[in-house]
Amino acid sequence: MSDFLTTDLKEGVMTLTLNRPDVFNSFNQEMGGAFQSALDAAASNDLVRCVVITGNGRAFCAGQDLNEVTSDASPGFKVIVEETYNQSIRRICDMEKPVVAAVNGVAAGAGANIALACDFVVAKSSVKFIQAFANIGLIPDSGGTYWLPRLVGMARAKALTMLGTPLPAEEAHALGLIHQAVADEDFDEAVAKLASKLASMPTRGLGLTKKALHAGATNDLHAQLALELDLQFEAAETEDYAEGVQAFLDKRPANFVGR
Repeated sequence: MSDFLTTDLKEGVMTLTLNRPDVFNSFNQEMGGAFQSALDAAASNDLVRCVVITGNGRAFCAGQDLNEVTSDASPGFKVIVEETYNQSIRRICDMEKPVVAAVNGVAAGAGANIALACDFVVAKSSVKFIQAFANIGLIPDSGGTYWLPRLVGMARAKALTMLGTPLPAEEAHALGLIHQAVADEDFDEAVAKLASKLASMPTRGLGLTKKALHAGATNDLHAQLALELDLQFEAAETEDYAEGVQAFLDKRPANFVGR
């Protein structure tokens, strides 16, 4: 594992911490590769029932390290966007486990859109989300042009991406862009509480719900109903479904195991 990313597994929660604080956790290819490897490991580990992504230091992630882009040894934009960002976004969205972005500091450019690709975003009230691409003549990548119109509408998405105005966490929450904006001093507790709750829930059912919701963004009604039927049958075959039903009948809390 690269020094640019740390991992910690505790009580079903895998925390991935971006670790280039001297450059506000901006990505280079090495950190991108480590990030994807960690996501793959979390997805395949049955002990992991929730993933938390956060940053070390004052930033969550400032996007791409421009020193890599401008270097004589740069692999070029096409390779960087596909290999560092597109592959990371696919892993987050395809993982059949809940993923929480714990936004501890500024989230800019691709960093903001990595957060938006997660299932839940919890941010410090002091945080700002910045679609910084227009400031250097680029377009939003890492799924920004997909998520933003769906989350806040086309007019607001155009304003955020074309003007590049910083969006405070409280306003992002009011717009429905993120799950929660909390006082800075309450941030760690809020993230831990959410992650613990998700890790105690029926992991397979949550993963299948996530799969259905993502498919619903592009399916028509008939295709979505057919998908719901298939996924519901799959969920009904899990141990957690059997436990949930029995717990309901016994009038006791369910003890889900994630299978």
